[in-house]
Amino acid sequence: IGIDLGTTNSVVSVMVGGEPVVIQNQEGARTTPSVVSWTKEGEILVGEPAKRRAVLDPQNTIYESKRFIGRKFDEVKEEIKYVPYKVVADDKGDAAFDVPNAGKIVRPEEVGAQVLKKLKEAAESYLGEPVTEAVITVPAYFNERQRQATKDAGKIAGLEVKRIINEPTAAALAYGLDKKSDVKILVYDFGGGTFKIT
Repeated sequence: IGIDLGTTNSVVSVMVGGEPVVIQNQEGARTTPSVVSWTKEGEILVGEPAKRRAVLDPQNTIYESKRFIGRKFDEVKEEIKYVPYKVVADDKGDAAFDVPNAGKIVRPEEVGAQVLKKLKEAAESYLGEPVTEAVITVPAYFNERQRQATKDAGKIAGLEVKRIINEPTAAALAYGLDKKSDVKILVYDFGGGTFKIT
C-alpha cells in the first residue's frame, strides 16, 4: 500500500490494474484526520472520532504529531506554543506527549502508528487480505532521524516500510513525469501543515 502520512490528514492507496486507487476508511471518507485521542475508559480513537474530541478533551487528543516526529525536545520550542496538549522530553531528550488518559508518555511514532494502523485496517478490509508492506511519503525537508522515526511508526503499526519517498517525488511519479525528458516541472504541495514548492 502507499500511504501519505500527513500533518493534518492521511490517505492510503493501492495499485489496482496498474492504476492507484484511494481506499475509503471505516467512516467512508477518502482522507483520515491524523488525530489520535485517548478516553478515560482506555479506548484509543483515531481519525474523525478523535478529531471530534479535540475541543472537548485537548490534553488527551494529539494532532499534528508529524511536526514533532524524530525531533529533539529542544528543537520544537516554537511548535509547542501552538498546541494545547503537553509536549515533553522523553528519556532520550526527544519530543513526546504527556497524555493523562494514556497513563504514560506517548512518542510521536506511537501516534503516527495509530493512524497507520487505521489506514492498514482500511486497506485490509478493501483488499480482503492481510497487508504487511507499505511505501510512505514524507516531506522533502525531513532529515534522517525524522525518516527513521516514520519507518519506526510503520513497524509499530505492523508494516514493513519498503521505502520512504519524498512527497514531491511521489507527486512527480504519479503523473509519469519520470518518463519525460528535457522538461522542468514545478511541484506545488498544498499541505495541511505547510505549503511547499519543489
